[in-house]
Amino acid sequence: MKGLAILGSTGSVGRQALEVARAYPDRLRVVGLAAGRNLTLLAQQVREFRPAVVAVGAGREALEAALSPGERPVILEGEEGLLQVATWPEAHTVLVAVTGLVGLLPTLAALRAGKEVALANKETLVAGGELVTALAGRAGRLLRPVDSEHSAIWQCLHGGGREEVRELVLTASGGPFRALDRGALAAVTPEQALRHPNWRMGPKITVDSATLMNKGLEIIEAHWLFGIDYERIGVVIHPQSIVHSLVVFRDGAVLAQLGVPDMRLPIQYALSYPERWGPLCEAPDLVALGALTFEAPDEERFPALRMARDAGRTGGTLPAVLNAANEVAVAAFLGRRLPFTGIAEVVARVMDRHHTVYRPTLEDIMAADRWARDLAEGLIAKVTP
Repeated sequence: MKGLAILGSTGSVGRQALEVARAYPDRLRVVGLAAGRNLTLLAQQVREFRPAVVAVGAGREALEAALSPGERPVILEGEEGLLQVATWPEAHTVLVAVTGLVGLLPTLAALRAGKEVALANKETLVAGGELVTALAGRAGRLLRPVDSEHSAIWQCLHGGGREEVRELVLTASGGPFRALDRGALAAVTPEQALRHPNWRMGPKITVDSATLMNKGLEIIEAHWLFGIDYERIGVVIHPQSIVHSLVVFRDGAVLAQLGVPDMRLPIQYALSYPERWGPLCEAPDLVALGALTFEAPDEERFPALRMARDAGRTGGTLPAVLNAANEVAVAAFLGRRLPFTGIAEVVARVMDRHHTVYRPTLEDIMAADRWARDLAEGLIAKVTP
């Protein structure tokens, strides 16, 4: 039985990971949970799964008060608590499903502690891919991708070595606005952006899907996960979200991974690897689907895709700046302080002002992140009525 620690247990991926754990109590034992401020849900999770250790972003005393003495695990708080859950001795696998750069330090800590890391946090590889992959290599650990696209590529690569790859092709649903012109995009509201046509995700990643920034971040993530240069990582729009990604091999053969749009599938594979456990949902009915379609992304209407690729090619601290500015801009959009099209505009202006540090240290990455957030907030303040 594998001991499992989930960082971000009250978020979308964390909740679905617990569904997997609930389905396989003889294979997975939840030994650690970490969450932000949703103490009500976290208390429910603690009562059901009885982890040995729990960390909260804030509100340790409130969580203790919500649990009876017999229900209480070790309860920790803040960044130090997150790191302790990530390195808890009983944890075999650590699922990093927190949002933002907060995932970088516990990912590094888990790898140093010899844990298997299932990574559902894009920002960790976008901002610190060089550090993380180098440490994983030294530790002899395979980073297990949880994003459906990267999980698909990982599975397709079982059919051939990376030296045989011509191209990786990430698929994108295109979000809810792929048919809108730029004028209509400027009028998009947060409520409209949060209605993703296919996937059940948190607010930030749902907005990123609508701007295509999510796919841009995944290009950078794929570069670090699979060691493929940016010129050989492509994107196609696939509105049905059934083909999760493809690998084109040098002989012209193409392998694709198909499945219904349900995050429990890649989560389960990351936790069960190298085994495949029984299904939590049915395979897609291809006859009922009728047709699967693909089209090229429009990088003029959705410039975030191009910006992310450029940041990845430049490297150094620029991807961390891209990520930080985007987080601030998305939060401003959700708070109605910035129009939808303003997200990419703010990110572009922050990137333009950055002096990239190449081969950055962890301190360089964290400093670039802080600098980008401060500048983005300043730019947004100037346009906020």
